[in-house]
Amino acid sequence: MILLDIANGWKTAIMIVAMIAVFYFFLIKPQSDRAKKEAAYRASLKPGDRLMTAGGIHVTFVSADGAMATVEMAPGVRMKVQTATLQPVPEKKAGSGKMKVEN
Repeated sequence: MILLDIANGWKTAIMIVAMIAVFYFFLIKPQSDRAKKEAAYRASLKPGDRLMTAGGIHVTFVSADGAMATVEMAPGVRMKVQTATLQPVPEKKAGSGKMKVEN
């Protein structure tokens, strides 16, 4: 193997660089890509969009002011939440109705 011919100091340096590359491509890059995608989603929100808060409350987006957003829970009932807690409403999967129980 090629690594056996290299001095011990170089083996260690190569292993450290390889571990950093693995951490970057498997942990850091996917997380930053996900954060960019979420930021783009929140920037694209417009009044009337149906959303869900991190607590599971379904709301309608009204407006955003920096890190805070105004949402409407029911007609005339508005509250301010952090935009980071807003996410799209999950879509219902086909056939995901009531569970059938057989006796």
